[in-house]
Amino acid sequence: MRIGVSAFAWTTVFTTEHLGILPSLREHGLSSFEVGMFNPAILPAGEIRRASEANDISISVCAILPADANPISPDAAVRKHARIHLLQCVETAAAMGAHLVCGPVYAPIGYLPGRRRSEDEWSWAVECFQSLGDALDSHDVTLAIEPVNRSETFFLNTAAEVQSLCEAVGDPRVGATIDTFHANIEEKNVADAVAMLGTSLRHLHISENDRGLIGSGHVDFRAILNSLRKIEFDGWLMIEGFGFSAKEAHSPGALWGDLSVSPEEIAFKGASYLQGLLE
Repeated sequence: MRIGVSAFAWTTVFTTEHLGILPSLREHGLSSFEVGMFNPAILPAGEIRRASEANDISISVCAILPADANPISPDAAVRKHARIHLLQCVETAAAMGAHLVCGPVYAPIGYLPGRRRSEDEWSWAVECFQSLGDALDSHDVTLAIEPVNRSETFFLNTAAEVQSLCEAVGDPRVGATIDTFHANIEEKNVADAVAMLGTSLRHLHISENDRGLIGSGHVDFRAILNSLRKIEFDGWLMIEGFGFSAKEAHSPGALWGDLSVSPEEIAFKGASYLQGLLE
C-alpha cells in the first residue's frame, strides 16, 4: 500500500500555481497526488503531467459532477450531457497521466429529491457507466465509484450499495472507492465494510471523522489497514483532509478546517501517522 494526498488539503481550484506542492511530497513519504476535477476543460493537464513525471509522483483524479451533468436525471438530455462530461473527465485524466478517476460520479453532490432512489435511476446509472467502458479501456483508466453520506446524496451511501452497482455494471475497470469520512457515518463497522468489498475496492480516501489530522479523531485506521491487508489491497491510501490557509479562498479548509492546521500538516503529519501504522 502506498500513501498519497489529495489537493483538497489545499484547494478545490487547482491551477499551475499549485504545482509547487509536488516537489516536497516524496521527502515526506508521499508518492501520489490527487487532483479535484470539477471542470476538466480548465485543468492544466499537460503541466500537471510534466510536473508529476519530473517529481516521480503518480496522479489520480477525484471527479465532482456539476449540476448540469447528472447521470440519473429524469431528463434524457441531461443524462446524455453527463455521459459526455464523464468521457471528458476520463480523457483529461489520461492526458494528466492518471490511471484512476474516483468520486461520487453518479449524481451531483447535493442532488437530493427527498425520496429513495428509483429503479429507473439505478438503470440509468448502470447504463451510463457501461457506456464508458471503451474509453476506460483505450485510456487505461479505472473508474472507482465513491458512496457518500446521506446529507450529500440519496443514491449511494454504503459499501454494500456500491458493490451492487459495480456488479450490475459488470466492467472490470469499474470498482469502488471508500472514503472513511463518509463510511464513519454510514457503516456499522468501517473495517468490515472494507473487507466485504474485497477486489472491488480500487481506492481509499483516508479521512478523519472531521476531515482533520489523521489520527486525531475516532476513526479506527489500524482496523481498516488490517482489513486492507486481508484483502491484499495494493492501491493508494489517499489522505483527504482539509487544511487552513489564509491565502486559499477556495480551500474546503477555509470553511471547515481547524484554523491551526495547515494543508502541509494534513499531508505530512498524516503520512507520518500512516507510515507508523503500516510499519
